[in-house]
Amino acid sequence: MERTILALATPAPWAMCVKDTRGRRVPEPAHPYRSDYARDRDRIIHSRAFRRLEAKTQVFTTRYSDHFRNRLTHTLEVAQIARTVAGALGLNTELAEALALVHDIGHPPFGHAGEGKLDELMRAHGDHFNHNLHALRIVEHFEQRYLDFSGLNLTFEVREGIIKHSRDYSEKEFPELREYLLDLRPPLEAQLIDCVDEIAYNTADMDDALEAGLLDLGVLCREAPFFGGAYAQVDAAHPGAREKLKFNEALKHVLDLLATDLIVSTQQRVSASGVSSVEDIRKTPKRLAGFSEEAAAHNAALKRFLFAHIYNHPAITDDRDRSVKCLDELFAYYLARPGSMPDSYEEFAQTEPRHVIVCDYIAGMTDQFLLRQHREHFGG
Repeated sequence: MERTILALATPAPWAMCVKDTRGRRVPEPAHPYRSDYARDRDRIIHSRAFRRLEAKTQVFTTRYSDHFRNRLTHTLEVAQIARTVAGALGLNTELAEALALVHDIGHPPFGHAGEGKLDELMRAHGDHFNHNLHALRIVEHFEQRYLDFSGLNLTFEVREGIIKHSRDYSEKEFPELREYLLDLRPPLEAQLIDCVDEIAYNTADMDDALEAGLLDLGVLCREAPFFGGAYAQVDAAHPGAREKLKFNEALKHVLDLLATDLIVSTQQRVSASGVSSVEDIRKTPKRLAGFSEEAAAHNAALKRFLFAHIYNHPAITDDRDRSVKCLDELFAYYLARPGSMPDSYEEFAQTEPRHVIVCDYIAGMTDQFLLRQHREHFGG
């Protein structure tokens, strides 16, 4: 894998310049020493929804250890990698950091299992749930911190990146999102986030799985030769070292190789495309940020291992299934009982379908708050 990276002392011509922002819904005077993207980053960090990520499951609950990642610590790891990758590419690191910090803010309790259940419940009403679209609702409506506007009043590029960092949307299917240039690609800063997210969670989930005693190192090395090769190199150089420390060193090597490949491959695609501006990036038929075919295959092998041996392990699924059942029952409880939610949500339910507001309320809960609400209403 080629590791030559040209460090850019000045921003790349296709970096998103804050002077070119499409701005905020409600205009605000410029801050004397913080850019608009830096202010967005700070508003995200100070939001209630961001703080709640601390009490939302990533993969492992605290039943086994207090050392596991939660949704907040995962987000911080994504932000650290995103800033590094964006900096190496000469992109706008403040925008990349803001997008990384906000990328999971719409996740409901109990990780992807909770998201899947909420989507199932919403589809029964002809609707759907998507954590990225919910994140947009949070920053536009539910965060109430300012006198002059509702929500966080984030810049267009951060709001656009919230929904478009991991996929494209069609205006026909999502007419409510038409303002977000759905026929165009987002800037590179947003395009990076999904790959950076995968680097962070694939490596972190293996680390937590080993800590939980659920990871068979031999099986991992066989089924993910990318990791196996890295571990063999470390083992040859340090044969008498503790296995956990050799594992850590190999995992660092894997993370470094994936991040380096993302930087180099993105550089190569951008150069080959002939783009010279953000607008050129937007008009490309396909996204330019991404792994090489080789690294994408390695990354996919790590994901297959995690799905086959970790995510569906009974030690995880037992907790997950019980928790999702509580979510299911609470949804039905609030839906059938007007007045059962806090006043602010009941007010929203006067102007929007009740199932939508019930979904909003539950999606905002932390894991333990949802379980406490379930005990309060159902006992046990």
